[in-house]
Amino acid sequence: MPQEQESIIRIATVLQRTGLSRSTLYRKINDGSFPPQVQISTHCAGWYESAVKTWIDNPQFYHVNDFPRKPLH
Repeated sequence: MPQEQESIIRIATVLQRTGLSRSTLYRKINDGSFPPQVQISTHCAGWYESAVKTWIDNPQFYHVNDFPRKPLH
């Protein structure tokens, strides 16, 4: 059975879904309370949709160390 591919969402979608400002988003990434970006190409990054959904479901208790990073394939 083939493994389901993880969706990547871009910053505009992340900001819209979370209601965070850009500066708050990056502050939370730096302190580990929001999922880190995933490099898509040299000049492009996004977020795993499932990681953002996990944060939305329970933002107060999210910490990046609780969720191992997944490979991008």
